[in-house]
Amino acid sequence: MDFIVKPTNLFLTQIGDLSPDARMALDRKLALAKLNPYRNKRIRGYSLFLFRIRFEDVRKEKRLIYLVDKPLIIPICILDRDKNYRDLRKHLKNAGY
Repeated sequence: MDFIVKPTNLFLTQIGDLSPDARMALDRKLALAKLNPYRNKRIRGYSLFLFRIRFEDVRKEKRLIYLVDKPLIIPICILDRDKNYRDLRKHLKNAGY
């Protein structure tokens, strides 16, 4: 099955703030997720199929949160690891989920 990546506006603005190295690493990992979106760790506690991709930007751990809604992969947002997903509910609500 072919999956289609359809990013949110928030994700598009956040990816513009990343360093070029982090952006390239994230592109590679999203390409792998497009082949098999269930390969990454699932985020529990939500009724949605939410997954995370770990990456680093200027020595800060970050997470790309994406939603799998067949046949779509929807990158929702990029969160700092030290905030422990506190803003995720707010970002999901703003994205309409």
